[in-house]
Amino acid sequence: MGCCSGRCTLAFVCGMQLVSVLERQVIDFLGYQWAPILTNFLHIIIVILGLFGTIQFRPKYVTGYAAWLVVWMTWNVFIICFYLEVGDLSRDSDLVLTFNLSMHRSWWMENGPGCRVTPITPPPSWAPEDHRYISISGCLMDFQFIEVAHSSLQILLALVGFIYACYVVKLISEEEDSFDFIGGFDSYGYQGPQKTSHLQLQPMYMSK
Repeated sequence: MGCCSGRCTLAFVCGMQLVSVLERQVIDFLGYQWAPILTNFLHIIIVILGLFGTIQFRPKYVTGYAAWLVVWMTWNVFIICFYLEVGDLSRDSDLVLTFNLSMHRSWWMENGPGCRVTPITPPPSWAPEDHRYISISGCLMDFQFIEVAHSSLQILLALVGFIYACYVVKLISEEEDSFDFIGGFDSYGYQGPQKTSHLQLQPMYMSK
């Protein structure tokens, strides 16, 4: 019962992770955030493998999923520090999240709740010709705090997933040890073929 409950909870957490990271993947695609796009894609694959291992009683898959969650939480802590500009980090850097391939920022910068985008004409002389120069005002929440909220949610889900993944691996290992200890199939009432004795028949002679 405990194994079923733990597996069901872990499967639910994996489902929540998939839904939330797919939403985040779409937002990062719209903002051309290449580093998060690649990391999200890898996370989706490993969560699917973890879900498969949970359903199919594959402890190695669940263990790999748990190990990845440590890396995933570390990545999201970095994202939080990046947008809050902790230390020498600057969210205006193009190299960190876009690999210096574009000047795009978070999609939430222009599309956050209540944000009004106003083009500025004429653009400054230093502005690239293929980019527009805009002014953003009226946002109910700054984009960096929205990104921090997304990363915080990922850390929370990953922490819960890590705890339940360790719990499920422990339960599966205990069940396998118990199965081996009580004799494998004997615990399910399995009986092997009985060894039968062979009788030697002797001919009988009747006198007349």
